[in-house]
Amino acid sequence: MKIDRNFVMYVQRWSSKVIVMVTIAIATITIVLTINPLDRSSITAQTKPTPVVSPAPTTSLLPNTSSDKSLKVATRIVSPFVIEKNGKLSGFSIELWKNIAQELKIESNFNKIDTIANLLNTVKLKQSDLAISAISVTAEREKDFDFSQPIFDSGLQILIRSQGQQSSITRLLSSIFTPTLLQLLGIMALIVLISAHIIWLVERTHDGGFLENKAYFPGIFKACWWAAATLATQAEEMPKGAWGRIMAVIWMFISVVFIAYFTATVTTSLTVEQLQSNIRSPNDLAGKKIATISGSTSANYLKQQNIAATEFKQIDEAYDALNNTEVDAVVFDAPILLYYAAHEGKGKVQVVGSIFRKESYAIALPTGSPYRKPINKALLLLQEKGIYQEIYDKWFTSK
Repeated sequence: MKIDRNFVMYVQRWSSKVIVMVTIAIATITIVLTINPLDRSSITAQTKPTPVVSPAPTTSLLPNTSSDKSLKVATRIVSPFVIEKNGKLSGFSIELWKNIAQELKIESNFNKIDTIANLLNTVKLKQSDLAISAISVTAEREKDFDFSQPIFDSGLQILIRSQGQQSSITRLLSSIFTPTLLQLLGIMALIVLISAHIIWLVERTHDGGFLENKAYFPGIFKACWWAAATLATQAEEMPKGAWGRIMAVIWMFISVVFIAYFTATVTTSLTVEQLQSNIRSPNDLAGKKIATISGSTSANYLKQQNIAATEFKQIDEAYDALNNTEVDAVVFDAPILLYYAAHEGKGKVQVVGSIFRKESYAIALPTGSPYRKPINKALLLLQEKGIYQEIYDKWFTSK
């Protein structure tokens, strides 16, 4: 087979062109891929979107207008919620508020108020930004105040003088021989001596008198025996002389009065002892001498129950009245009575019965106060962190 020479030359010529074109193409691709890689990466990087990092938002629990204000905090001394020692305030409520203020990052100043009524009034008139102590939340108070979330669960209870570990005989003797009665017995002993000396003086000069021995001893002993016997019942012998008989009549009259007074005193002491020992619940308060605090929820409760009570401004005054037997019981907030019975009143008083009329303590604020929500948030934070429980255990858990 014979191949055309022109065709062969044509194929050779185009093959050379194709090879050259392919070589040029490969070279071009190689140059594009290898030349200026940094420039290409920078161009590519510029085409990618750059993420914008926003700063974390800073939130404040307080209103913006209040962040630099120092709050005026009204409080009232009532152990263990507010205690004053050496001019410094401490206690459960004080420590709790300091932690709340720390969460709010705000300064505060305390203002001591003497009574519950004045404490609430200073908040109502907006002379204070808030009040914290042992303030019970009631429906009536809700009309005039805003309250925070409860800071303490409370209620009313009864405090009486302690029966202790004494036996019945010991309690009987202590109830009979009161300081007043002991003073009376001392006076009567002195009067017996005086009357005995008068009888001895008038009878020793009377012949045939009941004093066999005219000397001072033992004559004065028989005269004292006669005076004491006449006081108790009636002596077997009576003076013989006129002056002696006159003195005997006067002395017998004094004896009758003394015996009547002594009997009445002993009966009253035993009755009071029995009445007090029977106080165990609110149902036992009727007819008793009750003490409470003016303006408190306990005072309102006693009025609602038609139970007469002596109202004091300070709880310490009620404690003193109870210890001095001026009243039979004190009705007030349970945690306050329990704290006193375990500390200053230990061995002298005791809390009886269970808690009745349960209530809660809270922070009182003026109506529409902007601090209510921030304070509630701070309280929740303290509970979540366990700080509230630490404060509670410090003041109310027995060690």
